[in-house]
Amino acid sequence: MTTNNQNTILKECALHEPCSYISGNSQTIHYKVIQDCTKEQCENLILRGWRRFGAMYFRPICSECRACESLKIDVENYTFSKSERRILRKNAHLTTIIRQPTLTREHLSLFDRYHRYKHHTRAWDAPKSDPKNYYASFVHGHGDFGYEVLYFEGEKLIAVDLIDILDEGISALYCYYDPEYNSQSLGRYTLLQQIEFAKRLNLKWIYLGYYVEGCQSLTYKIDYAPSLYLKGRPEEDEQALWDSFIPLR
Repeated sequence: MTTNNQNTILKECALHEPCSYISGNSQTIHYKVIQDCTKEQCENLILRGWRRFGAMYFRPICSECRACESLKIDVENYTFSKSERRILRKNAHLTTIIRQPTLTREHLSLFDRYHRYKHHTRAWDAPKSDPKNYYASFVHGHGDFGYEVLYFEGEKLIAVDLIDILDEGISALYCYYDPEYNSQSLGRYTLLQQIEFAKRLNLKWIYLGYYVEGCQSLTYKIDYAPSLYLKGRPEEDEQALWDSFIPLR
């Protein structure tokens, strides 16, 4: 156990496991479990290619593969397309609540429905949601920067978007929605709402996490331009350099 400024790293390790993105590959993931992580420390990690689930921070450090590219949307220079403005109008009637993350039966039921749908359409694993796992991944460790954005059709919860609101940008953690509302493009809508929210707060970036060419579940990320990618794998005491991202199509 080591002390790091105002927080404590409870555990730090690297694990070798099957790749989450490229079938047949293996991956090496660097994990840190950080107690009482501050907003500043969280942003320093996110800026350098880490992701957060609960109190756990992680990034790929595979020695022979650099397929995972950290992306962030340039909010200041982002212009909504006609189709995006149409999605925003189509969902303007939804009720939105932003608050610190919670766990209810509604959350778990919606989470299950979403993952069963993805199991059938994208062959995702579809384990039944477990309250302890959900709490550890999406409620615990939010500090003063983690939020859930809830979307309601009337009184029905139809989408949950989990985000971190940091000093320079919003980190998109995870989103799930009711597949019965596919015609409303809720996945795209929640991300467009993040961009609108960031513009109102004068934030520079939406941190999208990893893009992997050829991974169908991550393809949508290249549709949000202009965006930048992280060069290399900088450590916390090294400068994070980002450059314009031009996807291969």
